[in-house]
Amino acid sequence: MRNFIKENIRMSILPKQRMLEDEKFIGDIFEISCKVIEAYKNGKKVLLFGNGGSAADAQHIAGELVSKFRLNRLSLPAIALTTDTSILTSIGNDFGYEHVFEKQVEGLAEKGDVVIGISTSGNSPNVSLAFKAAREKGAYVIALLGKDGGENKKYAHKPLIVPSDDTPRIQESHILIGHIICDITEKALFGENKEYEQSCVS
Repeated sequence: MRNFIKENIRMSILPKQRMLEDEKFIGDIFEISCKVIEAYKNGKKVLLFGNGGSAADAQHIAGELVSKFRLNRLSLPAIALTTDTSILTSIGNDFGYEHVFEKQVEGLAEKGDVVIGISTSGNSPNVSLAFKAAREKGAYVIALLGKDGGENKKYAHKPLIVPSDDTPRIQESHILIGHIICDITEKALFGENKEYEQSCVS
């Protein structure tokens, strides 16, 4: 059992090590963070969604943005589209489950907003449809994905694909990425050191 636990820890480290050694991946996280910062500086918001564990990740990241990550500061507008059971069940009942995020994006997204969809498989139909709706509304689409990125990557402005085929390991990496984005965003907008904000415009 101890060896099993150690192996799980090692397997969690592996995709993070691959991410760490991939300069393009690091650059993509930086670019995504700058898009979020730009949206907030322009008075826009972030919409997040996913299914199952990815729904939990969407809510987790939204919570960090609305409340705080490290700094005591003003709230940032972020909405997880996975939390309102009346909206989810009415859309699912009237239009089908594949439209549960699309219809919300259609009603809530504005030009200049950032939309973050999360899928470990990259093949969630409701994520793809929401991405298409977001692009039509003029929002910037970020996809946190796994495996080969699947169908979802085709509809994102910036797909970020965790280098793993193992769903739990992908989810663990997604929340790490979300934490990094929240940390950079908070420091850029509310930190005393302006290095983070300036690095996005340099």
